[in-house]
Amino acid sequence: MAAGNVNPFNVSDSEDEAEQRQDGADTERSPSDEAQGHSLGPFSPPAYSEPAALLSSNRTSPSVDGIPASAAAVAGIGGGGAETRVSLDAIAAQLLRDQYILTALELHTELLEAGRELPRLRDYFSNPGNFERQSGTPPACKEQAVGPGGPLNRAGSISTLDSLDFARYSDDGNRESDERVAVLEFELRKAKETIQALRANLTQAAECEIPSQERKNYKSSPENQEPIRPLEKRALNFLVNEYLLKNEYKLASITFSDENDDQDFELWDDVGLNIPKPPDLLQLYRNCGNILPLHRDTVDVAVNVDPNDLPGDYFTQEPVQQTEAIQQQEEVVQELEYQIGLLNSEKQSLAEQIKKLQSDIQALQRNVSSEPTSAVKSTQSKEDTPCGKPPLDNGQYLDIRGVTETDSSSDANTTKTSNTTTTATTDCTERTTTATQPHAKLKSQSQQGKSSVQFDQPNRKLSPAFHQALLSFCRMSTDSRLGSEVSRIADSEQSVMLMLGRCLPHIVPNVLLAKREELIPLILCTACLHPEPKERDQLLHILFNLIKRPDDEQRQMILTGCVAFARHVGPTRVEAELLPQCWEQINHKYPERRLLVAEACGALAPYLPKEIRSSLVLSMLQQMLAEDKADMVREAVVKSLAIIMGYIDDPDKYSQGFELMLLSLGDPSERVVSATHQVFIPAFAAWCTELGNLQSQLIPSLLTRIEKLLKQGEYGLDEHKLHMYLSALQSLIPSLFAVLLQNAPFTSRAKLQGDVPPIEVTRFPRPASPLQDVATIVGSREQLAVLLQLYDHQLQHEGTTGWDSLLWVVNQFLPQLIEIVGRINVTSSTCVHEFSRFFWRLCRTFGKIFTNTKVKPQFQEILRLSEENVDASAGNGILTKATVPIYATGVLTCYNQEEDRKLLVGFLEDVMTTLSLSHAPLDSLKASFVELGANPAFHELLLTVLWYGVVHTSALVRCTAARMFELLVKGVNETLVAQRVVPALITLSSDPEISVRISTIPAFGTIMETVTQKELLERVKMQLASFLEDPQYQDQHSLHMEIIKTFGRVGPNAEPRFRDEFVLPHLHKLALCNNQQTVESKRIDIATQLFEAYSALSCCFISEELMVNHFLPGLRCLRTDMEQLSPEHEVILSSMIKECEIKVENKGIGEAQGSISIAASLVGEDAKTKFLSKMGQLTTSGAMLANVFQRKK
Repeated sequence: MAAGNVNPFNVSDSEDEAEQRQDGADTERSPSDEAQGHSLGPFSPPAYSEPAALLSSNRTSPSVDGIPASAAAVAGIGGGGAETRVSLDAIAAQLLRDQYILTALELHTELLEAGRELPRLRDYFSNPGNFERQSGTPPACKEQAVGPGGPLNRAGSISTLDSLDFARYSDDGNRESDERVAVLEFELRKAKETIQALRANLTQAAECEIPSQERKNYKSSPENQEPIRPLEKRALNFLVNEYLLKNEYKLASITFSDENDDQDFELWDDVGLNIPKPPDLLQLYRNCGNILPLHRDTVDVAVNVDPNDLPGDYFTQEPVQQTEAIQQQEEVVQELEYQIGLLNSEKQSLAEQIKKLQSDIQALQRNVSSEPTSAVKSTQSKEDTPCGKPPLDNGQYLDIRGVTETDSSSDANTTKTSNTTTTATTDCTERTTTATQPHAKLKSQSQQGKSSVQFDQPNRKLSPAFHQALLSFCRMSTDSRLGSEVSRIADSEQSVMLMLGRCLPHIVPNVLLAKREELIPLILCTACLHPEPKERDQLLHILFNLIKRPDDEQRQMILTGCVAFARHVGPTRVEAELLPQCWEQINHKYPERRLLVAEACGALAPYLPKEIRSSLVLSMLQQMLAEDKADMVREAVVKSLAIIMGYIDDPDKYSQGFELMLLSLGDPSERVVSATHQVFIPAFAAWCTELGNLQSQLIPSLLTRIEKLLKQGEYGLDEHKLHMYLSALQSLIPSLFAVLLQNAPFTSRAKLQGDVPPIEVTRFPRPASPLQDVATIVGSREQLAVLLQLYDHQLQHEGTTGWDSLLWVVNQFLPQLIEIVGRINVTSSTCVHEFSRFFWRLCRTFGKIFTNTKVKPQFQEILRLSEENVDASAGNGILTKATVPIYATGVLTCYNQEEDRKLLVGFLEDVMTTLSLSHAPLDSLKASFVELGANPAFHELLLTVLWYGVVHTSALVRCTAARMFELLVKGVNETLVAQRVVPALITLSSDPEISVRISTIPAFGTIMETVTQKELLERVKMQLASFLEDPQYQDQHSLHMEIIKTFGRVGPNAEPRFRDEFVLPHLHKLALCNNQQTVESKRIDIATQLFEAYSALSCCFISEELMVNHFLPGLRCLRTDMEQLSPEHEVILSSMIKECEIKVENKGIGEAQGSISIAASLVGEDAKTKFLSKMGQLTTSGAMLANVFQRKK
């Protein structure tokens, strides 16, 4: 194969896509470079070669006195055309070499029509790779490489167009291929795999071809068995498997197929290209001695070789017609005769040069006085002058390809010094002229400054030509890329690096994807030590493209290698070599590759120049955070940004860091927000602490944004943004407390000496990450223990004088927070919960002494719960705000000792009493009960508070207690309900005040909805029955309203038996009684509540008996009321009644439909929407209700 036919940059995807291509590794060489004896290998057909500009300079061909053979051929054509006929194949090669593609195509077409197809043209025009590379390339390329179609722009780390992502440069910016394109790409990839396999087979067959003379020797000597060739092996395998299948040896066939898993036994074409299938084994056995061997059809299977470089017996002609075959053979003979003439001329020239050099050597020997070694060195230096400057790795290898030839023609009595000098001198001359035969490259050199390796020379008189012809029978492959590498053994570190730099791009594509991380150490070491920047860039590009979609472990391995590389080479090379690789893949189509870039930016941050760290890398990460669509990539970006914040030292970047924090907090992905709290905010806070901005800028900025949000939220608060800002403040609490400790008056006295009491496990809230642990921020847990001891002592005994950081918290931070708390909506359970958690974490972090002496007094001053202020409007106003639930649940619950619980109980009792006596809304008390009721640890405490209300002397307080039971029942276990709640409610249900008894009905209904104990349900049922059946309650309009409302709320979720036996019959009675109601306002109220209750219960399964006896009669009674009060309701009720009647008549249909909502199925959406919108506008005013239900005129 031709040198460098593997694309080193095409390793990013998979081995399937790593099609071998020319990577242009062989650069243009001067005649002096060729004189150093570096074999460039036989030139390849243009189908697989680099551009023509490189071909002409890379060829090594027979020449006479330095004149290339191609020039001689042209001269021969021009001057002696009548005498020498040029072959068609040579003309085709010249056309392709000079890029006359259309002319070559016309020649190919004419030859096809004449039946004289040339293999060279056929191979060229059948290979699509020769024309794919002529398309344009994206902009921003670093270097130019001339392609078959003209200049081809390339990036410094890109070899072929296959490795480019053209979707990045599309007009519409759409980088995703549609499904059809993906299928076509897959089919194209599979076709390329098949072509590659066929070419490999042809190449192996060509390399293993044995000359005809040797084949005759094998036939004449049966004991000399010819080794089996790959093509023959595959053919025999196919025939053996076919024989096994035909004769029912299925198991043997399966085993045989498994052992030859690289071959497809169902397709003969898999054996080789253009190979006719022979008869089966049975026919071959029967006819083995009867039929003479048939003439085999042969085809040209040349791969990347030139006819001028092939031996004479290579060409075999395809027997299309006998006349044409003879004519082609004559052309081959003429071509060979022409080559023989050139070689004879070359031979004469070389013989003359040898004689001249031998005479020079003899003259030098006579001038040598005592040290023959110095003479050797001077002669070598003198002869090196016309050879030109050696390449970088010249003299660094022990080349095993060369053997001394000219020594045999010299005098046998000459000294070893003479032989060595002759060898070195002849080497230079031969490298200038030709390298057609492997053994013509006679090199035996070592690193300069070392003595050459000496071999025993035979005392024989063989001609150089005979010697060379004799050695040609040693089969060696030195003209291929791999043969060139194998034949040279490195003997220094630099030469090893150069060899690895050349070989690794060819090794990587052929390694399994799952094992490619094993190459990382080799790639990194080579990239670190290689002297050529271009090769280092290529190797690092291979590293970042090593695996198509690297998993976590593979990414960690690559990042570990990048860090090791950075530590070894320093910041300058990291900036120049590693960062461009990251920038190149910032928009890669696979998220795993972009994730690798994001993680690499953080891992390399400590090893970059500080200017680059705070500018280029920060901008890269900011762009990825704003634009990348993958959550895991943005999460890694946030973590890398945190690392940057840990190393940045430019104060001007503070505002950019603050914006990045807000951008990260507003990310839609929960994992990105979590990473922001765990990593970014602590790192940013640490930098702000060093800058002195934590208390002066960062925290005040967040508070200002919260205040602005509350001002804008009069008509609707953006709770998401409020949560975002408040959670950021909560994540800053550990850093704020660390600032207090580090700037305290006692900090200088904090010495680690003596026995320090350990920190209690529950002293601090559990941190979200190690970076939010105060001990980590301070330095160590022992240091923190010393500071905490001094902190508590300072607060308790010495005060806060001169403690500016603490005074800022007490005098500015806390008052502003309390003011904000008083402005949030108390009915927003989310806001109440967020602020409650914030104050709880703040108080637990700053300690009990701080909470008792600094936080609680400020809340108590605002709330003013003394008896004389019960009726004060200001006190009542603040008691209805969110300050009450946040103080109760965020501050008073921080510590759970007996005195703390007593303080919480007393506060809730005072609030309940104050709000009840002043007829204020109970929203703040309800919010406190909801927030505390979510924690079972506070259920007993809340029941104690409610019992205080049950036995209070004021009926208003008892009513409030009865309503609070409704909130508490849902979260309390049934044992507490049976032992504490139900007895308290029964006590209140017999209260002298009717309003207190009515207030217990919602709580009883909630018990029926949530409790499953039968005894408990029976007690509640009996109490509700007494409310409905006791004559003293017949005229209690408020009681009936509350019962109907409760039935409509709990009926759909209550036990079916309770609903069927109790709720529906009593609703029927209430509807019937409402028909006789004379007071129109009361009738409207009851009818409205009944309509809501029946609409809710219509979603439940109702048996036929209940439907006939209670549900339908109740609906008819209600329709009677609505006919007079609201025609819109009457239409809905008529539809409901009609549906129920149909359901009763068609029992089967009703059972199949189950619990389909009657109201939802037949109620017209327009009428229902219109009705509900009007219901939302209703007030408690009877006049307003009358207007609503008044018939339109």
